[in-house]
Formats: sequence, C-alpha cells, structure tokens
Amino acid sequence: MLDTEATEWRLIPEESRPGPMCMALDAVAAETAAAGGPRTVRVYQWEPATLSLGYHQNEATIDWEYCTEQDITVTRRPTGGGAIYHDAYGDISYSIIAPADELPGDLMTCYEQLCQPLLTACASMGVPADFAEEPREALFEPACYLRDIHPAHDIVYDGKKLSGNAQYRRRDSVIQHGSLTYRATPERTRSCFVEPATSIEAVESRITGIEAHVGLDREDCVRALESALGEWAHAEVGTWSDTELDRARTIANEKFDADAWNRSGTDPLADTVTQRSG
Repeated sequence: MLDTEATEWRLIPEESRPGPMCMALDAVAAETAAAGGPRTVRVYQWEPATLSLGYHQNEATIDWEYCTEQDITVTRRPTGGGAIYHDAYGDISYSIIAPADELPGDLMTCYEQLCQPLLTACASMGVPADFAEEPREALFEPACYLRDIHPAHDIVYDGKKLSGNAQYRRRDSVIQHGSLTYRATPERTRSCFVEPATSIEAVESRITGIEAHVGLDREDCVRALESALGEWAHAEVGTWSDTELDRARTIANEKFDADAWNRSGTDPLADTVTQRSG
C-alpha cells in the first residue's frame, strides 16, 4: 500500500500551459522524484487547445489541416490510447508522479490506488463516478474516449465515460495522468480526425461531462480535484523550481514540439520506457 505520509509530496495547483510543456513538466517531475526530490500531484489546463496523441497513434488518422486552421496544437503523449482533445474549459487534467519502487508493480492495483483521489473528487462534486464495471466495444479506435471502455482505468458516470487515465512506467518512476471532462465537446473531438466513422450522436452516447449533471462552475471542480489530490498525498502546496522549468522548456522544444515525435513517435531524447498502459 502506498504510504504518502512517509514521503514528501507537493501539490502544484492548476496552471495553463501549451501542450508540449504540459507533457514536459510530467517528465521533469519524474526526474525530480527519481532523484530524491518531492513526489508531485498537479492539476493543469491546456492552452491553446491541444490534441494529445496516444504513443502508438497513426498520424494518418489526424486531420492536421483542421487542427492548424483551428489553432489546435498537436503533441504526442508518452502513454498509450487514442487521441484526446483538450481545451482550457472543457478539460481538467491531472498527474501523479512518484518513484517506481514506492508504487505497486501490478497495474490494476496501481490504477486502483492512484485513481482514488479522482473518485473522491467526483463524489464531492455530486457526481459519484466509478471504474467501468465491464468492457464496452470501441466506436472509433483513433479517439481515446471512443475506444473500448476498460474497467482498469476508465471512469464512468451514468453509463458514459467521464475520465480516461493512463500510466507511463519508467525504470525509476511512474507517471499517471488523466483527463476529467467538465464539458463534453463531441463536434470538436470528432472533427480532429480524418473521416471519423462514427456520428455525433454516437459520440454523445459515449462521453459525458460534470457540467451535464451538477450546477458547479469549472473552478469549483478544479478546487475539488486539487483538494482530493492534496489530501490523498498529504501534500504541501508547491511550485516548480527554476531549474525544473528550464529543463521542461528544453524537453518541450526538443521532444514534445518536434515533428519527429509528434508525427512518427520517434523520440529525439531516446527515453527508456519499461511499460505503458492506458
């Protein structure tokens, strides 16, 4: 069982960052934790709007012209799954980063523990979501929220997917990040793909957002998630160091904003990965 009281954790409250920087900061937090620094829980929003691709995403499934016309940044995640559309309003994202030897090696157990603050936050908002009870077949494989629903890491409410979560397991650290939907954007999501073989109605039948169920402002939901993460981790509110921000900018520029990574998945920094899930 993960003992967060015995280790140092920091909570970094919601901040707005471009997509490549969102992913680079996860990588930097992993380096910090592996080097003996604080473990991190963080909440963030993507600005400008970003389509984050799954690690194995086929670039031909993405409507790059549409994304350019709509000023949607495209960056590839180090985690698996399909592409996710994020913007500064409809999406609330979080990450949990800790040394690998402090977390369960079993993926199912690890997901169960690291998703607990997310479930706590949803319940406090009046949306008592939970892991999917059984798998559901995919509607459209290239899109994360339209892929098959997996009981291990997909969070659902009222029969629809509310949150997707994934892990990036390095030799010395683990990153779990996820996307919690505040307002669903079915048209925007569907339009980011080339010839999506599914209707808007089908997309609407699969995805839901917090706003559809309770009268909470987005800011209220962010505070609820921050509170749940902070209490779960026994974390102190913290910030990035100047060294971490400099390192993150380098990783963002050289990897997460690079065509080699985003178009073909070729890692310019050649990170070593032991396992991906999600």
